[in-house]
Amino acid sequence: MSHTPPAPIDTSQPHSARVYDYWLGGKDNYPADRAMGDQILSVLPMIGEMAIQNRAFLKRTVRYLAQEVGIRQFLDIGTGLPTAENTHEVAQAVAPESRIVYVDNDPLVLAHARALLTSSPEGRTAYIDADLREPEKILAEAETVLDLEQPIGLILLGVLFHFADDEVFTIVRTLVDALPPGSHVVLTHATNAATGEAMEESVRMWNASSPAPIMLRTPEQIGGFMEGLEPVEPGLVSITQWRPAPAEIGEPKFMDEFGVVARKA
Repeated sequence: MSHTPPAPIDTSQPHSARVYDYWLGGKDNYPADRAMGDQILSVLPMIGEMAIQNRAFLKRTVRYLAQEVGIRQFLDIGTGLPTAENTHEVAQAVAPESRIVYVDNDPLVLAHARALLTSSPEGRTAYIDADLREPEKILAEAETVLDLEQPIGLILLGVLFHFADDEVFTIVRTLVDALPPGSHVVLTHATNAATGEAMEESVRMWNASSPAPIMLRTPEQIGGFMEGLEPVEPGLVSITQWRPAPAEIGEPKFMDEFGVVARKA
């Protein structure tokens, strides 16, 4: 696994992992991140709740894969800053022998990676400092912990929107092609299906201030990542609508973050 010393952290510009941390109520963020977070909240008040619901989606899907499918290996790319109930905590609560490899290239995430490495004695966790643009490197390093002959849960939450069409579909295909049958892919991606112009304006704000621009995709475009895979019911839906926990009041809110779990046959 990578043990590269963390690169200097640029606190002068907002960073998606730190803005996300701010929306989640975390403390690993800086004034530029909070300013951007507040600016986006002013035009898209739903964004804070979307961040919370994205984590809830992660918990539900990892629990589903560990408990109902029986997957014992997870490759979580675009990990983000550690929070409560990270992938390894959810998976190992079901099956302590589960193995998890986290991947990110944010120096702040790397600095906090030790919080992601608190494995159960029976299992194992590891962290790779790598860019999603290096899928071959990710797979090679992950193979020191994961058995690529056994099913794997590939997790791509809120990361694919940083990449343009001319590279992102090839990246995902490279990763999926390396997975054995029985593996599952979990992903989320931002769209504008719920709030339209408000979501588009928030993206314009972000792209005007960040060196890591993002792009929205329609649900149909997001579905393109699942080519050749078998979506698990209910398929590609707003993240709140993927097997939600019983709600006390009303239907789950329709959000501009879509998610899917799909199986490789």
